[in-house]
Amino acid sequence: MARAEHVDSAALARLLGGWRADDMPLPHALADALDELVAGNVLVEGAALPPQRALAAALGVSRGTVAQAYAELAARGRLTSRQGSGSRVRRDRSAGGGDHVVDGRLASFGSTRRLAELDLSSGALPALSLVREAVSAVDLCELDVYLAGDGYYAAGLPRLRAVVAEQYRAQGLPTEADQILVTSGSQQAVWLCASSLVTPGDEVLVEEPGYRGAIEAFRTAGARLTAVPVRADGLDLDHLDRVARRAALLYCQPAAHNPTGISLPAAARERLSEIVGRHGLLTIEDRSCADLVLDDRGVRPPLPDPPGPGLVIRIGTASKLLWGGLRVGWIRAERPMIKRLTQAKAALDLAAPVLDQMVTAELLTQADRARRERTRRLRAHLADAVAVLAERRPAWRWTPPSGGTALWIDTGTDAVALAERARRRGVLVTAGPAFSPANAQRSRIRLPFWRPVDQFAHAVDLLE
Repeated sequence: MARAEHVDSAALARLLGGWRADDMPLPHALADALDELVAGNVLVEGAALPPQRALAAALGVSRGTVAQAYAELAARGRLTSRQGSGSRVRRDRSAGGGDHVVDGRLASFGSTRRLAELDLSSGALPALSLVREAVSAVDLCELDVYLAGDGYYAAGLPRLRAVVAEQYRAQGLPTEADQILVTSGSQQAVWLCASSLVTPGDEVLVEEPGYRGAIEAFRTAGARLTAVPVRADGLDLDHLDRVARRAALLYCQPAAHNPTGISLPAAARERLSEIVGRHGLLTIEDRSCADLVLDDRGVRPPLPDPPGPGLVIRIGTASKLLWGGLRVGWIRAERPMIKRLTQAKAALDLAAPVLDQMVTAELLTQADRARRERTRRLRAHLADAVAVLAERRPAWRWTPPSGGTALWIDTGTDAVALAERARRRGVLVTAGPAFSPANAQRSRIRLPFWRPVDQFAHAVDLLE
């Protein structure tokens, strides 16, 4: 919700999270949860709440429950209601806070996850065994060198930047260490690009469906989001060509797209590069999931550089391949852009942790081994998951992914309500609207498949 003037029912359901309480009636619990969102400026002054019927359907409660909750909020002075205009948020204007707020797309990383019996809301993987080995083998002599200084390496440790640059060179993209900026994960990289490169009101092209963290980042930066459909074979390049001329920036994931797992074929990547070059369109290529290969084609190379210099900024991470607890990502761009983004990052957190960077540098020298291990495990889990779904949910449909950790499933029903019912049974899943700039994709869920087969089967049994 860039200005949150109209709050979609699916977005509000995400923001509410686990709002039910065992010790109070549903209307009162819902009113309290909504009140917290207003008090925290998540629901801003003047925001129009969803119609009672729509919110009731999303939350799996009666319309009367929502009506009573709205009435209680109105009695507390938190809502105003007018015939024909619905219910709008009213809050203490002296409380401060802007009107660019997040809309809960990353709620699966919040504290409510601990309340679930089975958490399938995130596709993040546990660490590879290599991570423990690398932590145990930290070079203390190298560490002593860093300990003698202040520990602030604004653009990242020189050794890690050199190793990341070598990874790009090995994939066919000439890169030097000073074209790399180390970030605290790829999510920070996305936010840095959004906050540094987007002016409020700029038109930014994003995928439909797409990565929920990027949607939130660009919307919070004040961008006007235009959706480019993702089809069964990847980004709709004909559509992109039609809308590219008026846009300020494109964000895309040509390899192992999140959430669909689709990768653009080589010819399509060439055409995407040609479109970017012809329109002079600044493009962010997010390769965060590109290491998680499932098919036999291997890691897809980076998008070919278009003729225009500096048009493509590339984002990567160690979190997907190695472990999310290593908060190490990076941006690959031309040197002037790296300098600009480094200055922005320094103002945010000064530098990424030295120890995480040391461990990551060592692990990336074994990236091929890590990819083989991930691929082997993910393929086995995928096969198990497909067998479970064929038996228990034969009506569900999806495109076989070429990479990633999840299936993008069309349930053929209201997935927002399905996710809410599952939450009450102790299973967390993320419904399709979290991955849509327009809160669409309402029959879809993203279902991570990497869990042990008995856990996955149990979760599927509860998703009905």
